[in-house]
Amino acid sequence: MENNTSVPNLSGKTVVITGASSGVGLATAEAFAKAGSNVVLASRGQDALNQAVDYCKSLGANAIGVPTDVSEIMQVKALVEEALKISGQIDFWVNNAGVMASGKFEEIPIEVSHQVVKTNLLGYLNSAHTILPIFKQQGHGVLVNNVSIGGFMPAPYSAVYSATKFGIKGMMECLQGELSGEPNIHICNLYPQIQRSTGNMHSAKYSGLDFKIPPFAADPRDTAAQLLKLVIHPKKDKFPDFSSWALKTMHGIFPKILVNTASSGMRLLMQIKDGEPTSGNVLIPSASPHQIYGETVLPVPSKKTKMAMGIGLVLGFGLILLSGRKS
Repeated sequence: MENNTSVPNLSGKTVVITGASSGVGLATAEAFAKAGSNVVLASRGQDALNQAVDYCKSLGANAIGVPTDVSEIMQVKALVEEALKISGQIDFWVNNAGVMASGKFEEIPIEVSHQVVKTNLLGYLNSAHTILPIFKQQGHGVLVNNVSIGGFMPAPYSAVYSATKFGIKGMMECLQGELSGEPNIHICNLYPQIQRSTGNMHSAKYSGLDFKIPPFAADPRDTAAQLLKLVIHPKKDKFPDFSSWALKTMHGIFPKILVNTASSGMRLLMQIKDGEPTSGNVLIPSASPHQIYGETVLPVPSKKTKMAMGIGLVLGFGLILLSGRKS
């Protein structure tokens, strides 16, 4: 499935992608492989990593996999060392590895919450701390952070996940300021909405709900295409589609109403238990499937229909918020 009418030429450029064995990470690996980059893929699971490397090679790319837990600084340093062996430099780094745990804050085991912080926030910190000196030494480089819309608005009943996304946004905005005197080094933040990826299937769930992906979720390949554009034309912040921008804007206008409405809806759903508690991929590598797309609650609509559904959802939220403010 192709989403780009033309593929940019990044031949000879080296990119490191974390969390690259499934979902948006795998879609991003695919995009860079098609663009001709040297692709260095990182994830915790060896088998899934091997599959991703083989897929990128089938697209004609020079690809290697380096098993990496980004929450461990020494493993991130080893990843950099392996990547530098290819061409002596690293042109792009994509921070994408992330995990999520949903449920009542006090009912999520503390070791699971701690690991969410380690993987998401410390993982991005470890990567930035390791790659930025390399960028400065070689005089150029682009660091792209897949932050998610969660950097602007909290996900209901996902307090620790939300804390990491707010933290990533704050950390990277500060680093953007630190690097404002480096014209050829860029830090770019991407804020996509919920994805039609395997992320939801792999996440930790302590809510009693086994959610499927809603039909209006974004296509991971579309998100990967926007991410690829960022390394070619860097900008500090990017919302890859209308829905992500609209949700962020609505939260900025009606923050309390939006959060309370979403939380109330989640509480109602949690009264219907249809799943057992699971730590998902927080403490261990992701189980199968290792692919780009995840399971949806309904058949995936056409792009025009999905756009209309997204706009309708945003307008519906807006009407709810306005009525709530008037009452």
